[in-house]
Amino acid sequence: MRTPTLRRTVAVGTPDGALLHATVDGADDAPVTLVLAHGWTLAQAAWDDPAELLAPRVAAGELRLVRYDQRGHGRSSWGSSSISIAQLGVDLAAVLEQLAPSGPVVLGGHSMGGMTIMCLAAARPELFGDRVRGVALVATSAGDLQPAPRTRAERVRQRLTPGALRAAQAGARVVERLRQLVPPDHPRHRAIVRGLLYGADATEEMVRAGAVIMHASTVRAFTAFLPALGDHDKRTELAALARVPVEILVGDTDKLTPLRHSRQLAEVLPGAALHVVPRTGHMLPQERPELVTAALQRLLDAAVPDRAAA
Repeated sequence: MRTPTLRRTVAVGTPDGALLHATVDGADDAPVTLVLAHGWTLAQAAWDDPAELLAPRVAAGELRLVRYDQRGHGRSSWGSSSISIAQLGVDLAAVLEQLAPSGPVVLGGHSMGGMTIMCLAAARPELFGDRVRGVALVATSAGDLQPAPRTRAERVRQRLTPGALRAAQAGARVVERLRQLVPPDHPRHRAIVRGLLYGADATEEMVRAGAVIMHASTVRAFTAFLPALGDHDKRTELAALARVPVEILVGDTDKLTPLRHSRQLAEVLPGAALHVVPRTGHMLPQERPELVTAALQRLLDAAVPDRAAA
């Protein structure tokens, strides 16, 4: 019978007053801490499947696992700062300082969570190689998420986007009420989510679980972070990541952060391992949790090589 895992929930305060809801599994004296950051309009529950696969290692005292809700997502509050992916990097630094103040750390980021790690690396490069000893970048991008428009229609859409976002923010309550008319259990809702986010092999259970997580997010989270994602560009600021082992994973049918983004990362980080996963979309931690967990395990073993050898 598996030993019960020590679990606690913590509110991590940030310099601008946000409170980040975090879940910590495992003992404080574990030899390595894994911190997982989730993507846009998701929550820490998006990492539930890898967390379950890592549970035996946590129960054995070999690993401490930290998951948290990004600001404005899940149970975390917004704070007073303007929204940017760089601010999420500041938040991640606060999570490390308060929940993993010493010892080796491995970071894993899915989608916007991977961008969060890149922003931390750009702002706090001294952490990488000493404290941070490995990084998993899952279905993510270093920038160019809104490339320059090539056609007249694209140029018109680009001009309209800020106005559409302001309208969505102003009418958020109305939009929220309309969303309730097509809940995650509705076939139309699941069909939209599947088409946008999942690959050919995703099960209905996977799609429904992802739809439930996203449905719990707010219209404000969608509208406030969308421009920040477009502004994100760390393609020339990834030097700190070259100091540590990096695993890059991407689905071959990812529509949100297509394969070219991961290939760009691999070009900038030639020492990184690039894994292109067939028949898989954007939601790799759900669609291929065994592959994502295996990458995390390799990074954890490299972070504490003496333990791995033992």
